[in-house]
Amino acid sequence: MSVRELVVLGTASQVPTRHRNHNGYLLRWDGEGILFDPGEGTQRQMLRAGVAAHDIDRICVTHFHGDHSLGLAGVIQRINLDQVRHPVTAHYPASGQHFFDRLRYATAYRETVRLTETPVAGTGGILATTASYTLDSHRLSHPVESYGYRLTEPDSRRMLPALLKEHGIAGPDVGRLQREGALGGVTLEQVSEHRRGQRFAFVMDTRLCDGVYALAEGCDMLVIESTFLDEDEKLATDHGHLTAGQAARVAKESGVRHLVLTHFSQRYSDPELFETQARAAGFDGELTVAQDLIRVPLPPRHHP
Repeated sequence: MSVRELVVLGTASQVPTRHRNHNGYLLRWDGEGILFDPGEGTQRQMLRAGVAAHDIDRICVTHFHGDHSLGLAGVIQRINLDQVRHPVTAHYPASGQHFFDRLRYATAYRETVRLTETPVAGTGGILATTASYTLDSHRLSHPVESYGYRLTEPDSRRMLPALLKEHGIAGPDVGRLQREGALGGVTLEQVSEHRRGQRFAFVMDTRLCDGVYALAEGCDMLVIESTFLDEDEKLATDHGHLTAGQAARVAKESGVRHLVLTHFSQRYSDPELFETQARAAGFDGELTVAQDLIRVPLPPRHHP
């Protein structure tokens, strides 16, 4: 059975605290693992969360501030130390190539794994297409160049056993009908229903901008920064960040099913305030105020 879940490795903004590590998030998507924004200490958090280097197939970095990227050196070296057998692909802003190079080769080690560099430039766009998802990116608004990422599963059709039985279709004929679209006068549409692909978005350091809404639109799960509380909205805007209320309004207006708030400033000691302000902004879907080392499953599929 496929597993789709978010493993939260760290949730702190700017500096770690006693209870929050620098950023780090692993998305398990079927048999693949996508590591987002590995900040300092990510390698140790992986150990605590039961995440191995072999679980990582892609690394996606939103921007090159330290709390989102200083863990790259350790993670890349660990991938090579453990001799991960599959290739790994890294995505990051092309304008930060010199930062990526420095982190990748920060110290001496033996390279044993093929790491493909696929940087993001311009306004973003499609980065990869696999059988189970398309990965694309959108430019965000932050003092340094920053991108958000989004996975979109292809739409498909769900076979309906009662209708198959009614039309006398069973066994190998079901697969044949799926491949050919029709069988013995029965069309695929007559015995199945449209199944919308799942959508996941990852939005870190940014002000409100078109890219935020493009990434969030129709998502089953949106992982989004809410560095500040609403009373500090001016501070958030000045530093290129969102408040809890802003993030929740984006989720509400975009039809998000499960909202995950993260990247909290160390100035706040009560995480419940983020949930309170998100609810006050009108978001009534599933809501998680992220904590280090929790696992958050993607919502079950909608069936029409």
